[in-house]
Amino acid sequence: MKTVTKKVFEKSDYQGASPSTLCVGCGHDQVSKHIIQACYQSEVNPFSIAKVSGIGCSSKTPNYFLKQSRGLNGIHGRMASLATGVKIANRKLKVLGVSGDGDTGSIGLGSFLHTVRKNVPMIYIVENNGVYGLTKGQFSVTAQKDSILKKRNKNPFYQMDLCRIALSAGCGFVARSFSGDSTQLTKLLKLALKYEGFSFIDVISPCVAYGNEEDFSHSFSYLKENRISLNELDIIMETSVREENIEEGKITNISLPNGEILALKKLKNHDPTKKKQAEKVLDENLEKSHIATGLIYYNNQDNFLNKLNLSDKAFVEIENLRISPKVLSAVLDNYR
Repeated sequence: MKTVTKKVFEKSDYQGASPSTLCVGCGHDQVSKHIIQACYQSEVNPFSIAKVSGIGCSSKTPNYFLKQSRGLNGIHGRMASLATGVKIANRKLKVLGVSGDGDTGSIGLGSFLHTVRKNVPMIYIVENNGVYGLTKGQFSVTAQKDSILKKRNKNPFYQMDLCRIALSAGCGFVARSFSGDSTQLTKLLKLALKYEGFSFIDVISPCVAYGNEEDFSHSFSYLKENRISLNELDIIMETSVREENIEEGKITNISLPNGEILALKKLKNHDPTKKKQAEKVLDENLEKSHIATGLIYYNNQDNFLNKLNLSDKAFVEIENLRISPKVLSAVLDNYR
């Protein structure tokens, strides 16, 4: 008889606190489902996750997954800064941030860049639809130049590639996926959960209300015609591994910090361990108006917490950080 070991947590433990209020068919709801699936398959303790978001349609989604996790919905464009504070206060928490293309690439760009540069350990997901859906569909910074949307003129501005920006800022984990690709996105999320630094996933997530015109770069139809998958991946357990050159169509193994192995099947001429090649593949596909998805760049590098030698204890557990009422009263007396 086959012995079945019961998981510590059921899949229902990873569900959201309430039903989604987003538009029916919104890509963001699919991202929430993939986060639930990735956490469940990885047997992540939902109590060990801290969810952080900013403002926008995307920033509502943490309410739709991991109801047992801690959560903080912050101000517009400051999700990355809040996530940094959470991680400093308690490094035992796995920080999972959800942002939008406007929340990240516009008002929040400065915070985003410095969080990447410092390699703050967190998962940073951008639900990227190319529009500001919460304010009725204006073009966002990731919308393709000369795009035309419902009741809008042509977009006169050149688009920003958030993956390319993350690479330029020194990010060691850069990936892109599509909200409708359960297999690819779930595996990328599972890999991000194991990464010990800043992991960035740009998810093209079509807006069915304002950003689903046939020729718009973030629509379902455009993705169907212009999306290119760079690789397939999976995570396996190994005690030792033989490194080999990555050849198209073959599988290579990349060692992870925790002793597991990333098994990577290359579909296109792309090696995700080479930064220059990662930059090249993004630039070339952007020039052709193609959308490259998959693991774009992967490199283990020391993170923010280790560089600053921060305590393994949460701040609340460090006794000498607490000021006694007597000492606090004496300090306040100096200002009276």
